[in-house]
Amino acid sequence: MQLRKRLVLLLALTLVISISGVGLVARAQGDPTRVPAILPDLAGQKVVAVSSFDYTPLIFKDAGNDNKAAGMEYELWGEICKRLNCTLEWEETAWDGMIEAIRQKQYDVGMVGISITDERKEIVDFSDPYLTSEQRFLVRADEDRFIDGDSFKANPDLKIGAQAGTTGFYTAAYNLELGEDSPRIVLYENYGLSVQALLNGDVDAVISDNASGRGFIGANAGKLKLLDALLGSDTFGFIFPKGSELVASVNAAIASMKADGYLAYLENKWFFLYDPGKS
Repeated sequence: MQLRKRLVLLLALTLVISISGVGLVARAQGDPTRVPAILPDLAGQKVVAVSSFDYTPLIFKDAGNDNKAAGMEYELWGEICKRLNCTLEWEETAWDGMIEAIRQKQYDVGMVGISITDERKEIVDFSDPYLTSEQRFLVRADEDRFIDGDSFKANPDLKIGAQAGTTGFYTAAYNLELGEDSPRIVLYENYGLSVQALLNGDVDAVISDNASGRGFIGANAGKLKLLDALLGSDTFGFIFPKGSELVASVNAAIASMKADGYLAYLENKWFFLYDPGKS
């Protein structure tokens, strides 16, 4: 009798959901090995995504594959739109204007390894985190003058290369207590140029997360290394205009990918198996 009551209740709840038009669908993207997820159906809605495409291995242009877009974030958003039934359109813009462009609703979502901070939350909405980042010194392979933040600060001749407004810049300014106007922080237009300056000997370190650091180490075999000392950690999220209705749907998709292991698969593929030196 108790079982019959539960079945009746379950059927009633199913009927309520169907009638209310919540718009939930169960699908496995045509792959019988994948566990279907109950997710919002965006009914083919166009989503305009923007990135600077310069953050290996998160999102970048693959020179070894006709300069096509690639990376964890790029592949992750392809999967998000499969699960949510949306149509993805990509645009490119520089990092220094991306947050403001999202605030002005020029694009629906932005990404390029963007750290979730309270300051940025005042301007844009964030998705739930999809990746945790640890900040360390990326240095030349023969570097032996410092091993951590304290020994770096103790030598006034040492300089850090950074891009203004990035996590690396703020880690140098505040975690290392150098200050935003410090002459020891040399600014570059993008992260790749700061790493090139490091390789050229123009600066002595770049602050990098593990993923990007491994990417540049792989692309410059025997020339770079990451120091063991942890300088800070933060989480990455996608940015949306304030009040965007996409946030809840994207969060549901991210949660489903955490649950079925797809997010872990992408992290392993792009941070451990991918060799940028062979691209």
